[in-house]
Amino acid sequence: MARILVTGSKGTLGLRLVDVLKKRGHDVWEVDLLHHSGERYIRADIAEYRQLERVFEQSYDYVYHLAAEFGRINGEHYYDTLWKTNVIGTRNLLEWQLKKGFKLVFTSSSEIYGEAVEPLLTEDLPLKKTIIQHNDYAISKWVNEVQITNFEKKYQSPIVILRLFNAYGPGEYYHPYRSVICLFVYRALKGLPYDVFEGYYRVFMYVDDLIPTMANVVNNFKPGEVYNIGGTEYRSVKELSDLVLKYTKGNPLLVSYLPEDKHNTVSKRPDIRKAMADLGHKPGVVLEEGLPITVEWMKKVYPEGC
Repeated sequence: MARILVTGSKGTLGLRLVDVLKKRGHDVWEVDLLHHSGERYIRADIAEYRQLERVFEQSYDYVYHLAAEFGRINGEHYYDTLWKTNVIGTRNLLEWQLKKGFKLVFTSSSEIYGEAVEPLLTEDLPLKKTIIQHNDYAISKWVNEVQITNFEKKYQSPIVILRLFNAYGPGEYYHPYRSVICLFVYRALKGLPYDVFEGYYRVFMYVDDLIPTMANVVNNFKPGEVYNIGGTEYRSVKELSDLVLKYTKGNPLLVSYLPEDKHNTVSKRPDIRKAMADLGHKPGVVLEEGLPITVEWMKKVYPEGC
């Protein structure tokens, strides 16, 4: 059993990760900004170094760093908050790691691959060529990876990076900055218009395929490794939208089909062989299985008339 801290523990992924780690017998502590009760919950802003003093009064074997400002549009509208939380916050965690000696698991994003046009995105691609990210969120996550690389080289800090690709499923509550599946499902259910950029492809990963893999890092922690964590389904965003309309019985006339989104990557298909070999990653839930579950969950959370 390990003592584990999860930052961003009340987020969409954090809640599930905490639950899985607890079920595996670990002593799990939590940090987030929400007011919440609990013996092992500490309210703190990771971007405020002194607030973390309470968090690190004790030692941890591992820290999963999930806390971040999420999303491309969010990063454009609230760039100051994004840069403070993502960059200053991560630097604070790296500084505390030097003091306390824990192993750090950092959650990065597929967004760091930016304009890369390779048919298969390998973990070492950013080291082989210069990649330009398209938006502040993507840039901030790449800055995080550079911060981590510097600490690994200078201080031999033990860190593993997980690059997540389009996770979806129950537990993701709607707001305008959420992931594409959350946005499409909510708007289709509520009869709200949404845009689909044609010619765009993504790999979608059901949340129950993701969380066990994240938790498995504790069992096979390899300092300095970077892992793509994604699914195997490579589907067009238009096909996704068609499925959402099918399962929600949404109105297709509310969907606008548009050309290229200049601030987003056209296609992202990860090479996930390392995660499969080292972390036991086994994505198996296809959209035709995961989407109906997600739709039914959202119907309960947002019933008609609400």
